[in-house]
Amino acid sequence: QVYLVESGGTSVQAGGSLRLSCNSSKATYSTDCMAWFRQAPGKEREGVASISRGNTRYADSVKGRFTITQDNAENTVYLQMNSLEPEDTAMYFCASDFTRDPCWYLQADLFNYWGQGTQVTVSS
Repeated sequence: QVYLVESGGTSVQAGGSLRLSCNSSKATYSTDCMAWFRQAPGKEREGVASISRGNTRYADSVKGRFTITQDNAENTVYLQMNSLEPEDTAMYFCASDFTRDPCWYLQADLFNYWGQGTQVTVSS
């Protein structure tokens, strides 16, 4: 079992920045895939960014604005979010898996481990 704990979500003005953190109970250096998803009210959960053995993927909607990084010494994955827009408002979830395919496809149903989420609200 892997336990993931997200933090860093809050309310921010459009154009602002936030950094989300996801701490894992398992060593991240031995975890093949970690990712961030988000879900807005009434919408499906969508993949935002993933990182697998140093390789990163991003949703088109966040490319150039969001950056995912991994700190193996802290067993933590970060999501740096810049130039935030009201459309980025959502609950953000951390996910992980011990295979690489989930990170490539950024598909929620492929991930086995999830955190409880942290709320990000961007006001205009």
